[in-house]
Amino acid sequence: MKRKRKKSNTIFVIFILLFVFLLMKQVMEISIEGNVFTPVNPPDSFANVKKYSNLLHDELAKYGLEEHTSTVIALMQQESRGRGGDPMQASESAGLDPNTITDPAESIRYGVKHFQRIIKYGNEKNVDFSTIIQSYNMGIGYIDYIANAGGKHTEELAKQFSMLQVEKNPTLYDCGGDKGNFRYPYCYGDFSYSAKVAKYIDELADSVPTYVNGE
Repeated sequence: MKRKRKKSNTIFVIFILLFVFLLMKQVMEISIEGNVFTPVNPPDSFANVKKYSNLLHDELAKYGLEEHTSTVIALMQQESRGRGGDPMQASESAGLDPNTITDPAESIRYGVKHFQRIIKYGNEKNVDFSTIIQSYNMGIGYIDYIANAGGKHTEELAKQFSMLQVEKNPTLYDCGGDKGNFRYPYCYGDFSYSAKVAKYIDELADSVPTYVNGE
C-alpha cells in the first residue's frame, strides 16, 4: 500500500513539474514574440515644428520660395524646436527685443520675411547656401563678410566674423560670462549654426515626408 502511495506521489510531482515547465515555455515564447513583432516607434523630434509646416509652406509661397520649406523647418528646429510664442526667433529681425513676439503665426511671418531677404541678398552677392543659412543666425552682415572672403562659408570664417562683433561690444557678447560655453570666446551668434541646420535638413529628408503639404 505504501509503495503504491509513494509511486502515486512521484507521478504527481512529475506531472506538476511538467506542467510548470510547459507554462514557463509558453510565457517565454509569448515574450519573445512580443519583442519581435511589437516594434516601439521612437518619438519624432520634429513633432513640434511639423505642426507649423503648412503655415511655413504657405508663407514661403508668397515669395515663390516654397521649395525651401524643409530648410525653414530645419531653421525653426534649431531656433526653438517649435516651442514658445516666437518659434522662428524672429523678434530681433523685426527690430524688436528678443522674444517680444508671442504669436507663432507672427513669428513665422517675420521669420520667413527675414529668410527671403537673406536668400535674395545672398544670391546677389554670389555666396553659397551655407552662408545664407549662417546669416539667419549672424545677420545679413555675414553675407558681406563672406562675399569679400571668397563666397564660401566655413566655421573658421564664422568665428572670425563673430570675434569682430565681440570686439565691438565685449560686454554684450560674453556668453553670459560662461567660459565653459562651447562658443566662447566667439560669443556673437553660433559659428556652428549652418552645420546644425544642414544636419536637420538631412534628417528631414530621411524621415517620412508628412511635414509639407504637396511637397
